[in-house]
Amino acid sequence: MRDGSYTYRLFHRSDFSAFWALFTDNLINLMVLAGICQFVFQMPAEIVFGRIVPGAAVAIMAGIAVYVWLAKRAAAQHGRDVTALPYGISTPVMFVYLFGVIGPIYWSTNDPVLAWQVGIGAGFMGGIVAAMGAIVGPWLKRVTPRAGMLGTLCGIALVFIGTVPLAIVFENPFVGFASMIIILWGLVGRFRLPWNIPAGLLALIVGTIVAFAMGEAKISTEGVGFYPPLPYVGDLIAGIQHLFANPELFLVLVPVQIYNFIETMNNVESAEAAGDHYPVATCQITDGVGTMIGAVFGSPFPTTAYIGHPAYKRMGAHAGYIIGVGAVIPLAAFFGLLAFLNNLIPVAAAAPVLVFVALSLVTNTAMSVKPAHMAAVTIAMMPHVSAFLMVKWGSMMGALGASGVEGLPQLGDPALTAALLQQGAHFEGHLALSQGAILTGLIWGAIVASVIDGRFRNAGGFALAAAAMSSVGIIHGASLHWPELGGVSAGYLIAATFLYVYPLFHRDDTPQPTLDEVTTPAE
Repeated sequence: MRDGSYTYRLFHRSDFSAFWALFTDNLINLMVLAGICQFVFQMPAEIVFGRIVPGAAVAIMAGIAVYVWLAKRAAAQHGRDVTALPYGISTPVMFVYLFGVIGPIYWSTNDPVLAWQVGIGAGFMGGIVAAMGAIVGPWLKRVTPRAGMLGTLCGIALVFIGTVPLAIVFENPFVGFASMIIILWGLVGRFRLPWNIPAGLLALIVGTIVAFAMGEAKISTEGVGFYPPLPYVGDLIAGIQHLFANPELFLVLVPVQIYNFIETMNNVESAEAAGDHYPVATCQITDGVGTMIGAVFGSPFPTTAYIGHPAYKRMGAHAGYIIGVGAVIPLAAFFGLLAFLNNLIPVAAAAPVLVFVALSLVTNTAMSVKPAHMAAVTIAMMPHVSAFLMVKWGSMMGALGASGVEGLPQLGDPALTAALLQQGAHFEGHLALSQGAILTGLIWGAIVASVIDGRFRNAGGFALAAAAMSSVGIIHGASLHWPELGGVSAGYLIAATFLYVYPLFHRDDTPQPTLDEVTTPAE
């Protein structure tokens, strides 16, 4: 339909249900970061609700404006309805900024204001790195098999977006199960609910009612007020100056922002797999600039195109759902309603929405790659399991220390590592896999998919790239360092050599059956 008769409607009735899902996703992130900043890093409410949250809202508004425009343009180009890319604060990167940038500054200085200043400085500088991903993003998208890009997203979805919220549901089963069954019925099963109520909205209402009945929710106006977004240029400059005076913090920023623009690239590929095509370079610039805008207005936390476009596509959403989020989130931020909602809505009531997003992403990936490439998707997921284990092992050690256990060794202590190995816990291997997990998953997924297709030079190129990145600590390393040939980087070089050389001497080899051919019985 390119005869001029097609008109893209920004709003569709399906946007209402999709809005509640995306709104809940953003709301949980804002609730988590506000709680950690206020109660772990002792930031005053004036900074948390008066600067950080409004700044994040400004960044979300800016990015959503661009993604609505991109959706309108894509619909006009293809002459059909499209679903706008979801947008918000990057959940994995948010935790890195909290505990890799803001936390160390606070713990070393006991100065929450300085920690916030360094946070927004890091956010601004990180936004520049993320935007620079547009230079290499389109090329990476061309050479990287879809299975590698989507597989590493599936790993994030499985362990962080799906498993953690599901654990929250089981921690509070009365609230969580009441909400969960509605999400399964209305969003996963796609059955109509009474009076066509959006499943996300009904799940929040029912979960909140159950929490009220159990005394786990309350109505409180504490923190409600007017918090207009203001630029904090002086604080931003102070934070950037501290960064350059302590350049070791860039060792955290650079890898995580490389992760961020790779995540954007993967999410654009996920949307393409679902049928909607967006320019990856434009999206990466948008995410970087949105992060920089948020930093100017007080938010340290990077924004990105969200995981989960296939879920909203499946709902039949257009662009109205992100427009709604772009209106409601700022309203809640500027008038202090986030604190009100934080007291009102239990996390267990909202968690099932994230479980649905994870289920949709994994399911859509399985349907959008050829069956032989599911081996590549699977191996791309595995590093994220290691990342999950490392996070939880660190949490366990922190909990032991907080409970008064004395003389605890640090994770990585040789004696502890040896003891863990005796118990079947391969700490060193999981540590290596967890460092740069999204890149590691993408690389191994790309290698396996390329080998399956007989594209050995392409697979060898990814192995060489992995050798280079591991030699400087971008992956499989605790921090950036000068190039050095370690065991892992040498292993990648051996793999690359094999992938380049072996096919030269065995050009006429007949490929062996693929996994799906082996496991599928003959008809």
